[in-house]
Amino acid sequence: MSASTPHVTKNKALPGAPAPLFSHDMADFQLELPDEKATVRFGAGFASLLRPGDVVCLSGPLGAGKTTLARGVIAALTSGEEASSPTFALVETYEAGDFALWHFDLYRLEKAEDVWELGLEEAFAEGASLVEWPERIAAHIPPTGLLLRLEPSGEGRRLTARGDEDWARRLEGAGLFQRRESLNKNEE
Repeated sequence: MSASTPHVTKNKALPGAPAPLFSHDMADFQLELPDEKATVRFGAGFASLLRPGDVVCLSGPLGAGKTTLARGVIAALTSGEEASSPTFALVETYEAGDFALWHFDLYRLEKAEDVWELGLEEAFAEGASLVEWPERIAAHIPPTGLLLRLEPSGEGRRLTARGDEDWARRLEGAGLFQRRESLNKNEE
């Protein structure tokens, strides 16, 4: 699949995302990521777009590549720091230059209200946040959040990005979806 021109959907929820999450008019982008390396490279390229206050929701089934994408972002923003999966701790924080990067993995979160004990309010207000399994706290995701949904697609995965106009401008400006060829190289 080639990189697509963003299009706006009206009141149509993305499969796998509950209606309150990302159901208003938002721009969609799609990209095929043929393997794990391409997913890490996308994350590394995407990292430069993050700024304090950003909330990026990483959605998709088990094994779709959410943590892999997060590791690419974290490595790029921390000069190569090895990112551990926060599956059991639920949250890890990293120094990312001018802001803290919070990585939430909410797969094991029992109740949505428990997320406040993890520092969600501080993360959303002062840092940038990567949130795996955002569906578990859908009511707490700000409308300015970006949804990155990963789905298995053949041997790789399909990435769908859905965000507001600010995110659409940032994604278009970064050219991440136009540089699909460079993301798909089998580089070591």
